[in-house]
Amino acid sequence: MYCVIYDGNCNLCVSLVRLLESLDRGNQFQYLPMQDEATLARYNITAADCEAGMILLDLQALDRRWQGSAAAEEIGRLLPLGDVFVQAYRALPGVKQAGDQVYAFVRDNRYELFGKRSSRYDSGYPLCTDQRCGPVAESPS
Repeated sequence: MYCVIYDGNCNLCVSLVRLLESLDRGNQFQYLPMQDEATLARYNITAADCEAGMILLDLQALDRRWQGSAAAEEIGRLLPLGDVFVQAYRALPGVKQAGDQVYAFVRDNRYELFGKRSSRYDSGYPLCTDQRCGPVAESPS
């Protein structure tokens, strides 16, 4: 199981989380908005860490984490048939470097490019902190 830490105020980030939720339905991924600083602190993640982009945590091995474009690639790799596309992306000369630069630009300008939500989006598949946690009702739009 993995945890995707995303910007719950970013329109683009929320759209991508919703897409991932519809594809995965909580099978591999749980979600935590980076604005939930109390929960992030339990995983030794600070607000400053989140400024470098989304984070993917391996919940079975917390020392395994990916950030920014590396997190996006790992999420893609974990999706059905995604590994083929990620390998092709990484193999094409210059494409990964360009992708990293595009990710950084979008990360740093996401509110200007895609807008900021008036309220935080909380996923219907939240990060579970105990075994009793499961999917919750759909979050409002």
